[in-house]
Amino acid sequence: MHIGEAPQVTKFVHAVEGLSLWVGRAFGWCILILTLSVSYEVFVRYVLNAPTVWAFDMMVQMYGALFLMAGPYALAQDSHVRGDVVYRLFSVKWQARVDFLLYLLFFFPGILALFWYGWEIASDSWRYKEVSWNSPARIQIYFFKTLIPLAGGLLLLQGLAELVRCWNAMRTGVWMERLDDVRETEDMLMHMDDVSIPGITPSDK
Repeated sequence: MHIGEAPQVTKFVHAVEGLSLWVGRAFGWCILILTLSVSYEVFVRYVLNAPTVWAFDMMVQMYGALFLMAGPYALAQDSHVRGDVVYRLFSVKWQARVDFLLYLLFFFPGILALFWYGWEIASDSWRYKEVSWNSPARIQIYFFKTLIPLAGGLLLLQGLAELVRCWNAMRTGVWMERLDDVRETEDMLMHMDDVSIPGITPSDK
């Protein structure tokens, strides 16, 4: 914790981030289910000549669930694409001001719309027990559509944590540390000086 950070602020932000990370990791298993579904469908279709009627719907729902629920995780890890050609030249306080303003003007209106209309879509789907029209299997999809407002709610919560993070940075001039999780290999290589690897000395890096 940096000087100027209130313990309650840090605790709140990290609690929200922890929830986003947990949800992201949980839904990350959709990748495994998706991979197994595709592999099974390819095998039975082209080897046994007996294609399934449910695999396509399964793949669509797994990919959709992964896409929706990865949003809060990516925001918590600051992994969304950022056009920082000019932004990176700003001081931390000005970066925080820009982020704070953009969250208020663009992020929250869009995510509020996602949550509001997603709630209506999910409610309608549950009311008439909607099923998929993509295949003869007629798989129920109202469970899947529930993820739309759920993802919107989690994004709103994570967005609130980002506003608090920006506000704190405007006061202190230092970005609050994020909860660390897995990194892409290229990111790890870019920060080799900050990473301690057993058996490798700084001169070897």
